[in-house]
Amino acid sequence: MFENSDAFSGMSSNDLAASRAFYEGVLGLTVEEGGGGLISVQLPKGGAVLIYPKDDHQPATFTILNFPVADIDAVVDELVAKGVTMQRYDGMGQDDKGILRGKASGQGPDIAWFTDPAGNILSVLSD
Repeated sequence: MFENSDAFSGMSSNDLAASRAFYEGVLGLTVEEGGGGLISVQLPKGGAVLIYPKDDHQPATFTILNFPVADIDAVVDELVAKGVTMQRYDGMGQDDKGILRGKASGQGPDIAWFTDPAGNILSVLSD
């Protein structure tokens, strides 16, 4: 039924200009005009995330976009150098950088969370 569909994900923002500046300037991704006041963040290996304006935007309470990376420590350091704050969650056992070291304990990948300007939760995780 959907085998030929160019599916994409979507999320809202209360400030598209700030979202565009973040995804382009901080994360280094290509952002295109989506028409009708929308923007489309192009993902590195294909696919896109549509970001649409929503005045009463409420960020999700869960991770909505994950970026697998080869060197999580280097990426976290670069994000922090660009002004991004790693999120810390009670009881998660994150280290000083805000990274949950799942690989060492055999409980999943190393992962760190951060938010975009609209408060949407993103992550970097070891691939």
